[in-house]
Amino acid sequence: MANPKLNQIVAVVQGKKSRLEKEKTDIYKKLQKPALFDGISRVYKPTDEEGETQPPENKNIQYSAKEATTEFASIMADLIDTTATMDEGNCIARADVKVDGTVLIPNVPVTHLLFLEKQLTDMQTFLSHVPVLDPAETWTWDEATACYRSAASMSSRTKKMLRNHLKYEATKEHPAQVETYTEDVKVGEWTTVKFSGAMPQQLKNVWLQRVRQLIEAVKCAREEANSLEVQQIKRGQKMFDFITRPV
Repeated sequence: MANPKLNQIVAVVQGKKSRLEKEKTDIYKKLQKPALFDGISRVYKPTDEEGETQPPENKNIQYSAKEATTEFASIMADLIDTTATMDEGNCIARADVKVDGTVLIPNVPVTHLLFLEKQLTDMQTFLSHVPVLDPAETWTWDEATACYRSAASMSSRTKKMLRNHLKYEATKEHPAQVETYTEDVKVGEWTTVKFSGAMPQQLKNVWLQRVRQLIEAVKCAREEANSLEVQQIKRGQKMFDFITRPV
């Protein structure tokens, strides 16, 4: 029979662990029932040949230490062998991380590829939250302040001034009628330059695209590494043979 691929072993390990854990628990429960291990055979013989008779009593052993040990050893050996096969495979499974056909990181172990994929996903999340420059402004890099600065914009500063408006000239009969009002009068001019530590949207888009590209490359490398055929390991039974060898 052909050797399995590493991804096939990985796929069954977790399910097998859960199933075998349940089987081990079932054995533990049996060990806590001493009655399963006990048997008896009783035959009654009256003292007087004409005396009253009693039916024999029999109870067979339902479970034994040998049976429990054999079952437990089989479960553990299966789990040890499957896990060992996976762990040994993880030690030798490697692949290159390639971007656009070029090897960016050579000969990476499959376990490290899993780590890289997680870190790059975190990097993608981080970059997606980095603030970007306000597109309504024109920005240039300012070496002096080590950040971006906007083009200068001019705005007037005004102040409300009281003004009088003559509505009616004075006459012999009536005094002049004057109305007071306020007027916004320019008293100065603001020159505003904005500064920002955010990044250009275009640069952010490029970086995010590169991270996504690298994540895909790592995933492809992981799939390639996991397609390695692995030698099935058989060592669990040897361990239990050592434990249970004749005293």
